[in-house]
Amino acid sequence: MSQSTPSRGKKRLALLLIALAQFVVIMDTSIVGVALPRMQEDLGFGPENLSWVFNAYVITFGGLLLLGGRLGDVFGARRMFATGWVVLLAGSAVAGFAGNVAFELIGRGVQGVGAALIAPAALTLLMKTFGSSPKELGGALALYGAAAPAGGTAGVFLGGVITEYMSWPWVFFINIPLALLVLALVARALPADGPRIRGSIDIAGALLVTAGLAVGVFAIVRAPEVGWTSVETWGTLVAAVVLLALFVLVQALRKEPLMRLSIFRIPNLAAANLAQLLLAAAWIPMWFFLNLYLQQVLGYSAFPSGAALLPMTAFTMITMIVFAPRLTAKFGPKTMTVSGLLALSGGLLWLSFIRVDGTFWVDVLPASLLAALGMSLAFIPTLGTAISSAPPQEGGLASGLVNTSYQVGSALGLAAMTAIAAANGASDLGNLPALTTGFSSAFIGAAVIALAGALLAAMTLHGPKRAPVAEKETASAR
Repeated sequence: MSQSTPSRGKKRLALLLIALAQFVVIMDTSIVGVALPRMQEDLGFGPENLSWVFNAYVITFGGLLLLGGRLGDVFGARRMFATGWVVLLAGSAVAGFAGNVAFELIGRGVQGVGAALIAPAALTLLMKTFGSSPKELGGALALYGAAAPAGGTAGVFLGGVITEYMSWPWVFFINIPLALLVLALVARALPADGPRIRGSIDIAGALLVTAGLAVGVFAIVRAPEVGWTSVETWGTLVAAVVLLALFVLVQALRKEPLMRLSIFRIPNLAAANLAQLLLAAAWIPMWFFLNLYLQQVLGYSAFPSGAALLPMTAFTMITMIVFAPRLTAKFGPKTMTVSGLLALSGGLLWLSFIRVDGTFWVDVLPASLLAALGMSLAFIPTLGTAISSAPPQEGGLASGLVNTSYQVGSALGLAAMTAIAAANGASDLGNLPALTTGFSSAFIGAAVIALAGALLAAMTLHGPKRAPVAEKETASAR
């Protein structure tokens, strides 16, 4: 019986490991940002394919999340959680030791596979540990929710410190001691798996959705080089649509699909996932091009570039943990989501006025703080709504969906803004006016995405003005 009522200390340790898992898998999306110019020099990346250091991770991560959740259901969440850390460790070693573009991208892809096993298992373990107590569950979900944006923003600063004072491979090697620590504590802290359940694994669905996303992103990234009207661009885009359509068809026909399509008929679930997708599609390009502007135009080295974004990092974390949950409880998820996306759009539009002879205090700091405020206010209510809208027994699937939405938005948003920036001069290295114009165009494009997200959230989100966590607690208490 002790397994069903773990001690307070064991629960704290379990929550620490679960939050650390969420922190690390999201940190690995942003920690490479400041290191990208050094990696470009050392490994020979071209401007048009540098973003694949990011995309190789988020596409495999986002594309395999639903499969990771299914594997956790069949083989056990704790087992998949530990397996994911082993895979992440291996991918980090390959990426850190890579001596060329191919091995770097392979390592990043393997990291994404590990993250796709870790993330859904982490939420399942959280529900297993704290689900019997609505009060404890509310606090655990708040920390879990804050760990993702904290990891994303903290990764920017850590990337700068590591790149400046060590070397860029250490942005990958940092995962190795963390993985070893987690693996040493898994059996002691996390609830044991029950007996394996019988069920099939939809490998075909996982391969189709991952391939469809990868092909689509590749088409967008390549378009500025080969032309938007070229046969290659349109042929690749059509291939991506066909692959994703086949994925939907497979899900409709299988008895045990990777993703039950009818889940999108649940009120607010589809709307919250769409908001998360567009939030990521605007937010991720912002820090990517802000890093490049600081280094390639303003001339910052790696550490000052990371440090320049520390105020935004601290502001995001404080707003996320202290203010966003209270404001969401008071004004409701819809109001906070729309307000947050509007603020993010305003911050991005402000950033589009960057200058060749700009300064951090005028061109970067105020606009980045406004964008961070918007992201902080929108992230918590959309995450909570996406998870709490589904019935409790499908919480794992809902978690996989919202994680997938965020990662897909990240990859597609960055691919699209990279194409826009390249078409407007960002590929002309050394030409500061051209670089500034290219980066500015990417900020404008991201601002349009955030504005579209605000308008769609205003039209599609419904429900009472009640915090999602409160709804979750009510459901778990029956």
